[in-house]
Amino acid sequence: MSDFSRADMISSYAKMAERNVPSLRDLHRMVSLLLAEKVPKNGRVLVLGAGGGLELSAMAGLNPSWRFDGVDPSPQMLDQARAVTQDFADRITFHEGYIEDAPKGPFDGATCLLTLHFLPREERTRTLRDICRRLRPSAPLAIVHHSFPNDDAGTDKWLARFANYIATSEMGDAGNGINVEAMKERLPVLSPEQDVSVLQEAGFSQIELFYAALTFRGWIACRTGPDCPDRV
Repeated sequence: MSDFSRADMISSYAKMAERNVPSLRDLHRMVSLLLAEKVPKNGRVLVLGAGGGLELSAMAGLNPSWRFDGVDPSPQMLDQARAVTQDFADRITFHEGYIEDAPKGPFDGATCLLTLHFLPREERTRTLRDICRRLRPSAPLAIVHHSFPNDDAGTDKWLARFANYIATSEMGDAGNGINVEAMKERLPVLSPEQDVSVLQEAGFSQIELFYAALTFRGWIACRTGPDCPDRV
């Protein structure tokens, strides 16, 4: 949906994210509190899709003893994340790339926010399995992304609602307007039921919905046991 190598997109990312995602700051606080139910005081957390640094800054501020590994394929977005999280630089290590470029862990928790809706189902499952392998048994994972009924009628209806939500935002012209047809082409959105199934296939259980806002859904889940399913 967005080209995160474009200077204008990068400079407006924080404002655009807050405009597009209902209650974004509250969402980051929810994620932090839910992870903290299982992540120990001195825990290590993997953040996949860390560019921009917004969730990293929120989690680091609320959990002063946690350490983080942030992974993102965009060097420009990582630069922005470094600037946003400079007060916590001693506890954050950044890695340019994808999940296969992340440290092996083991991590005490993980997040993947506003990222998985860019991936088709097979790649999404593979990514989640690679996260699973890097987590300690029973460690939590929080994910949030677009998730709504994805039949033709459902996709058109929900993306039109999302476009109307953006059009009536009070935050001005942050980023570009929403092009429904472009979103349909670039976002391989799954239904909520399919998203839960993918989590289960990837080796997660205790899956709970904690966030639902228009086209977005968020789940907290735990790595099931000592072994994650084989790679697809």
